[in-house]
Amino acid sequence: QYAALFLDGEADMLEDDDFEKSRELKKRAARLYYRGCLYSLRGLELDHHDFRKRLREDPEKMLSRMGKKDVPLLFWAGAGWIGTISIDSSNMARLAELSLAEAVMRRVLALEEDFGDGVVHEFFISFEGGRSEMMGGSAERAREHYRRAVVLWDGGKASPHVALAATVAVREQNLEEFKDLLEKALAVD
Repeated sequence: QYAALFLDGEADMLEDDDFEKSRELKKRAARLYYRGCLYSLRGLELDHHDFRKRLREDPEKMLSRMGKKDVPLLFWAGAGWIGTISIDSSNMARLAELSLAEAVMRRVLALEEDFGDGVVHEFFISFEGGRSEMMGGSAERAREHYRRAVVLWDGGKASPHVALAATVAVREQNLEEFKDLLEKALAVD
């Protein structure tokens, strides 16, 4: 969370004014994302022997063994993993792991969609909406996660509105939707 809120976010704001500082913050965020991912994967191995090895060999089989008690570690493993990949997208070894990290997050969604007040839907708004169709993303799937997130949070959280605005509305260059979503975010107490 620290990497996402304080390093990655600040790096994005600094990119135009201080590219070198922005790049250093991104590198630090990537290291923290990956460290969090590794801690979570090690935690999963306490209950599931050779989790990482077996995940790579047969993700579907390994993830089918996961239960609700595994959801927090699965979520943080997947979030950290994808955070690392998103920052270091030129690293082909990391990029090749995207399908594994996505499978982990999809298992979280299947096991407990309302984990952390539905934060997994917010993740998928950005994940689906932030990638082009060619890269496997989908504006429609992002909107489906947005609608579900709003229901789960009963409109009491600004972040789903911001996530959809920053990904889908920007990518589609839909100024009206962008403004509408940000107004909804600002209206949240």
